[in-house]
Formats: sequence, structure tokens, C-alpha cells
Amino acid sequence: MKQEEKQAVSRYLERLRLIREGTAVNPFETPEEKATVIERMRKNVAFMVKTILPHYATAESADFQIRLANRVARDKTCRELVRWGRGLAKSVWCDLIIPLWLWIRGEDIYMVIVGNNEDKAILLLSDIQAEFEANQALKHYFGDQMLRGSWENGNFRTKDNRFRGKALGMGQEARGLRIQAVRPNYIVCDDLEDKDTVKNPARQDEIVYWIESSLLKTMDGPVRRYLHPNNDFAPRTIQNQLEKKHPHWHLDLVKAYDKQTYAPAWPQKYDADYYRQVEQDGIISAHAEYLHEPVIEGKIFTRDLIQWAKPPRLNTFKVIAGHWDVAYSGKNDYNAVSVMGLHGIDFWKLKTFCRQCEMEDAIRFMYEYTRLMPPSVIIHWRVESQFWNKPVQQAILKVRKEYGKPLNLVVADRSRQKKYDRLITMHPYYQGRRVFHNIAEEANNDMQEGLKQLYGIEPGYTTHDDSPDADQQVMEYLSQFVVFQLDENDGGTEIVETGTPRRNNRM
Repeated sequence: MKQEEKQAVSRYLERLRLIREGTAVNPFETPEEKATVIERMRKNVAFMVKTILPHYATAESADFQIRLANRVARDKTCRELVRWGRGLAKSVWCDLIIPLWLWIRGEDIYMVIVGNNEDKAILLLSDIQAEFEANQALKHYFGDQMLRGSWENGNFRTKDNRFRGKALGMGQEARGLRIQAVRPNYIVCDDLEDKDTVKNPARQDEIVYWIESSLLKTMDGPVRRYLHPNNDFAPRTIQNQLEKKHPHWHLDLVKAYDKQTYAPAWPQKYDADYYRQVEQDGIISAHAEYLHEPVIEGKIFTRDLIQWAKPPRLNTFKVIAGHWDVAYSGKNDYNAVSVMGLHGIDFWKLKTFCRQCEMEDAIRFMYEYTRLMPPSVIIHWRVESQFWNKPVQQAILKVRKEYGKPLNLVVADRSRQKKYDRLITMHPYYQGRRVFHNIAEEANNDMQEGLKQLYGIEPGYTTHDDSPDADQQVMEYLSQFVVFQLDENDGGTEIVETGTPRRNNRM
């Protein structure tokens, strides 16, 4: 036996041991009590998990998990794109809990689990196979279901002939998957994406076509359920391509936590501090894996153009300014405030605010940041004239009453250039290594959201651009304070006056 096979057998035996030790039965339970428990399990999936799968019930079932199970039970031809953040048990529910519950409810199940490769698919299928083999509570209520002779790795059938399991590698031949006249009626494509497929759009399209033309077509009859659990960690995935091609399929989208409050989607298992610690290990990867905010590499504004450094003393900047890009509702767009300083000929991004929130929150940010400034430093706050209307004025007045003083906010004329053309004017500054970012803000959510939007700027972009828009407008304002003069010793060539930076005083 190969070493890999020995390890797989060892893992499976260990799983059987843990299941046996983790499940117990009441030997004094009467037939009436037993029937009552079974009926309650059929109606209540959360109760079933507690009763049959206590080794998985380390926390109360989440509302979104129960909702998915109930929806799948109601809809026998469902198409579920299960996009839950990492750690929310999407594989456990799609591969084990839901199909087992459907079987307990009296349905005949022929489940096919598709993995990134056949070995992974066999490993995924072994979870439910091990329950049928070793779960004492399951045997107590529904009898011993292990059918010797039909209990292979990756292909098994229960003794009552009502549950069949088959493992299949992504892209393998799916036509003809049947046992006599019985065809699959519950298919799960679990975490098909990996580091190679996300770099290969042609391979992704090939798998999408395989799912549509081969895998789904192997199902026949009134029951044809399809579930596709995956988190959306990359800009282009097999799952989001299926979403684009089939808008009528149901997208079950759950983010693991709120990135502003850190409130968890599964509070029975995680608390806010857990996700704060996760972000400390890498905020960009945390947003990708837990919040489905793909890591965008950037084609014009690339990561290698971002320079992190400790900024000079605030009172050595020639000018410090902040521009507010307004979002009225804060539900679809971001309120973005970019604070930059001009030091010599360099632009320093000192602080940013970039959130889907109410206008008042952005105004409070400007007040609070102003309050932190030394007495000798003035920030020139600006807002576009197109936004200067009654709702904005009322929001400013409301916050002004809270702080008891006015904000140094100037209404600025809007550029007539097309937005994309305006945003691209920043690129020469980045290429010329004249833009620096405050390294103290590198782990800040707002700063990272702003950079994510910046990376997404390219021809025909459809991503949010609120933060880059604010960046561009504040850089355009600061650039007028960069002084040019003629160099008489070099034939009248224009050069930039770098000089000794002046103190930042009111202009």
C-alpha cells in the first residue's frame, strides 16, 4: 500500500473512532420517545444536528445555515451558489448535514460530490460515509446502514438502498452516472477553485461548460438538486462565472463578519475579537477569504507603485488638504475622504476614510482628524460643488452642532474631464515615485479599501471608484502649490522648485 493510501486509511479510522466516542444513545428510551425524537429531527434540522451529529455541533446552528437547509428541502430542483465566508461550515452543511437530513426525512438520495480532483472528492465523501459506519446515534434511530460489498472509498450504498454516495473529480466523465435506473439527484461541487484555476480563465470556462453540459445533465427526474459551495476570493472564479451565466440561480451570500463593527455572522461560534485577530495576520487576505472581496492585482495602478513610509512632521508640509467624495445613502457607494499633504514635490497620503455609511460619519471623521492636528497645522477640507445641496448642508449642520464649531470646508468646482481620464492623471505621479502612503495606516481598513478601488481602475472598469476620485481631486488641488521656475543655466528648462518646505500655515 502506498504511503498516501496508508495515511488516508489512518485518517478514516481515526474519524471512525472520534464519531463512536462522540455519539451516545439512551438505552432506556421507549419506542414512543424514540418515534418522537425521529419526528422532531425530520422537522428541525438544528435539532437533528444536536441529536445525531454532536461532534459537529460545537456551536448552535446559525440562522443562515438553517435557512439554506430548509430552502433545499422545499425546492427539489434548486440551484444553490453557496457563497459563505471561510469558517462558516459550508462544506459540512452541503456535503453532510443537508443530504443526511433529507435522507432522515424519507427521501432517496443519490449524492455525487465533485472535488478539485478525485482524491479530494473521496476525502469529502468519506465524512458522511463515516457517519453511516460509526455513528451510534444514527444506528440507534435508523439501524445499521453499512452494506458490506458496497462500501468502497468514493462509492458506497446504504443497507436500506436509499442513500448512495459517489466521488468524482472535476472534469471527469459524468455521463452515465447511474445505478441501474437510478440517477444522481443531489450534486455538490465543493471548493473547485485553487491557485491554478484562478490564473487560467480558459480552464474555468471549460469547467463551467462541463458542469452545464455533462454534470447537470446526468440528473434525470423530478429531483435534481445542485449546490456549489465556494467563497469568492478571486476576481474571476468558476462560481461567479456560473452566477453571471445563470442569474436565476440562487446566490446564498454570507460574509463572515462586518468589517466596520466586526460583528460575526455566526455569533454562536465566533466573537468580534476573533476577526480582529484574523485581520492582524493579513487584512487583504482576510477580506478575500472571509468577506468575498477579491484581491485585485491592478493593471494600471499596480501594487509595486505603492510606497509605504513614515511621513515627515506635519508642520513641515507645504499644504495639507482633504477631499470628500459624497455618497448620500452609503448603501451602494462609499463616502470617501482622502487626506494628503504636499512635501517638496511629493504627495503623501496621510489618512483616508472610505466606508459605506451615512454622510454624518464622514463629516465626523473630518472633525476628529482636525482635532488631532497641532495648532500650527491647517487642513483645507474640500467638497465638490455638484454635491453642495440641501441634504449635504443639513448633514454638516447636524454634526456642526455636535462639535460646536464650523469645519474649514470649501466648495470646489468640479472638473469637466471624464472621470476615467481624471483618474489616470494620477498615474505619472505614481510612476515618478512621487506618491507615498503613511505606513502607520497600512493595516487600516479604510486605507486598504481605498487601495483596492485604486487597483480596479482600468478601461471599462465597473468597480467602486469613490476613494480614487477623492485622491485625484485632492492631488489636483495640491499640485497648484508645486512651483516651477526657469533654470537660466540650462537653456531655460523648467525645473521644479524643491527648496526647503515651508511650514503649513493658512493660505
